[in-house]
Amino acid sequence: MKSASAPTVRSLARSLGLSHTTVSDALRDKGRVDPATAARIRKAAKEAGYKRNPLAAAVMSELRRSRGGTFRGVLAAVDIYEPQRRDPHGVFHQQLLQGGRERAGELGFKLEEFVVNPAEMTLPRLDGILQSRGIHGVLVLPSWFAPDWSGLDWSHYAGVYTDYIIERPALHCVCCNHYRSMIGVLAQLAERGYRRPGFFVEAGRDERTQHRFSAGFRSFQETRTGIERVPMLVTPTKNREEFAAWFRKHKPDVVLSHFTEVIDWMESCGAKVPETHGFVSLNLLYKTRPCAGLDQQPRELGARAVELLIAQLQRNELGVPAWPTTTTVPARWVEGPTVRKGK
Repeated sequence: MKSASAPTVRSLARSLGLSHTTVSDALRDKGRVDPATAARIRKAAKEAGYKRNPLAAAVMSELRRSRGGTFRGVLAAVDIYEPQRRDPHGVFHQQLLQGGRERAGELGFKLEEFVVNPAEMTLPRLDGILQSRGIHGVLVLPSWFAPDWSGLDWSHYAGVYTDYIIERPALHCVCCNHYRSMIGVLAQLAERGYRRPGFFVEAGRDERTQHRFSAGFRSFQETRTGIERVPMLVTPTKNREEFAAWFRKHKPDVVLSHFTEVIDWMESCGAKVPETHGFVSLNLLYKTRPCAGLDQQPRELGARAVELLIAQLQRNELGVPAWPTTTTVPARWVEGPTVRKGK
């Protein structure tokens, strides 16, 4: 059976001489359709290349229930509880969710959060809930450790991961552009006269971004004229003594780090911020005092991820993508009292 246009339930019904309801029920395994007839319908649908669009089906179902009211489809934001993580479901996740919910609402959808944990919500249970509720769009929130979401039956879902890399399964990703952000902030500091920037980071944080912050830092040091090289300080955990020894030995004139307590450590070594030295936070969501730094724009990341997810549903692209893509959003520079003012 061949058709110039994409086959529909109605075109299949016409070609088979059956009612639209019979064909629809057979394809959805609903209703009382004779097994032999159902098998004939499914065979014809497969030969015609018919693919059921769950989003369109949900829209029509909702429209029938609401008698023409506005449809608001449901998307799932899923997270894994990690007791080892220092800030489980913290402010970054909350901002991602807020941006995702706002954009989903603007596009006629609702974003609901689900947290997988051994005690209350296992992956098989989540899979059953999503399928029973007809939820086909899954927004995967960042994990500190390599996430494994292969327990979901992804043939039913379109998915987007809101971090750099996910391999089980390999989904489309939306994340901060750490490399470009680092280059941008170092250029900003160079314009303000800083010549010996230093970078202090925990090894785990650098690894999570595939070393993109450190790669940007090294690249800027090697290619920017007039910048003196200060070796990075990469430690397993935050360590005041190691930092103090590094700071005194290499004498950076500005320090970039995720941890604002570093300002106190610098001042205990004789620095005066911002008179003699500068400090830049690489993620202002976690600042404990006013400072200059980067807004990694988690709300924007959540919004972009939802846009990509809804676009997949509209194209009926369910399942693990053959060619996963990565969409990046640069962080935004925010002025603060810990660096010299720009011109």
